[in-house]
Amino acid sequence: MGSTDIKADADETSLIDKHPQETVLSPSLLARVFCQPSLIYFAAVADHLSIREAARRLNVVSSAVSRQVSQLEETLGMMLFNRDGHRMSLTPAGEILRRQASRVTAPLEAAISELDMLRGLRTGTVRIASVESIGLSFLPSLLADFGRRYPRLHLDVSITSSANVIAGLMEERFDVGFGFLVNDSPHIEQGVRRDVPIGVLMRPDHPLAQVPRLTLSACLPYPIALGKKELSIREVIEPFLMRSTNVLPPFLEVDSIRILVDVALQGHHASIMTPIGAHKEIADGALVFRPLQDPGLPTNRFGLMVKAGGGLHFAPAVFYEHARQHFNTLELPGAI
Repeated sequence: MGSTDIKADADETSLIDKHPQETVLSPSLLARVFCQPSLIYFAAVADHLSIREAARRLNVVSSAVSRQVSQLEETLGMMLFNRDGHRMSLTPAGEILRRQASRVTAPLEAAISELDMLRGLRTGTVRIASVESIGLSFLPSLLADFGRRYPRLHLDVSITSSANVIAGLMEERFDVGFGFLVNDSPHIEQGVRRDVPIGVLMRPDHPLAQVPRLTLSACLPYPIALGKKELSIREVIEPFLMRSTNVLPPFLEVDSIRILVDVALQGHHASIMTPIGAHKEIADGALVFRPLQDPGLPTNRFGLMVKAGGGLHFAPAVFYEHARQHFNTLELPGAI
């Protein structure tokens, strides 16, 4: 480990070793703090949970970041970060300040992006969150096409659950999201909405592939693979699954769409999912998809999402419009 790394680690440790003062400033004086560099430095550390990475992004030395954050903690009279070994995490006070800091710094970042746009530089960052199935299928081509058209825009992509996509949009941790919505939300605006059926993914030689009208009860005598409850599709099918039998047989539960596809390719299991995430295998004939015909079983609604009333800044707005046009012309497998 080099001396720079040791210094950075020491800077991160210092945030935990120091205890802020008990007395805090008045609200008017605290308001002035939010116009100082300490808030920008804090926001960078909160985003990356690393002094070293925040310093790299800000193009300053680690000690400067550590000093500014420590001064902010002293001013507020509260610890903003916890330290557990080599990991940093936000305290409850840090979480509150992070949300408020983003509201202060985001307009400044947007202004810089728009000024750059006037100069023809077209710089900026788009924070994108997507469910795994979209990441496995249509997102790579969208990102590549967008990158060719706007090479100076930075794309920050996170793969997570639909619940986290929606929560991240509402908390303004993400700008644009791709996911499945079990229920409509007044807090989420959908630029694209496509309903896709829930069904069974399996090899063509699987016995269920020959069943003309598939239901969950017809599937249960065979080895079945399901998404865990963190996946949105499980929330949709759970009531119908419980309704299909008095005693559920053993089945394979996973938290990955990729594993559901790969397990189906092995031939022993049939996977309950939508066809999104397996479009290549379906197109190649390696797998077949059969919609479930259970009465009342809803479709799973895919959405291109942003926070309602959020007002996208330049770079996210450009990406959102590009993605909307892309998905409006795209044929999703099995879409209704």
